[in-house]
Amino acid sequence: MKKDQEQGLYIISIAARLAEVHPQTLRIYERKGLLCPARTPKNRRRYSNADISRLRHIQELTQREGLNLSGVRKVLEMEDELAGLREKVQVLESEMARMHESMLDGVREFKRQVALSRRPPADLVIRSRKGGR
Repeated sequence: MKKDQEQGLYIISIAARLAEVHPQTLRIYERKGLLCPARTPKNRRRYSNADISRLRHIQELTQREGLNLSGVRKVLEMEDELAGLREKVQVLESEMARMHESMLDGVREFKRQVALSRRPPADLVIRSRKGGR
């Protein structure tokens, strides 16, 4: 996620208003482990744009899908795990592409070496021409 999305910008009342929930709902979500806002040096909550998006997603899961908070926690955990797995797949695909290219380079070099080894040495070519006249 982009750094600007993770920066804590909003106090609890503004975050609640943006997500259209009561501030107490945010505190409950935090106690249940569904949210983890940043804290100021004075321990005040600061919600980021990513937190607001997560809040809206939680609201969608509870209100539209009818999940309770335990169900929401499981869904969020699975989504986080899926995101992590997708990142790993991207890393592995990039590594595989690099390895494939490296192998192709090796095959090209091998073919070049084979082609060079099949050519007669230059002095041999010259001698055979003289002997053939």
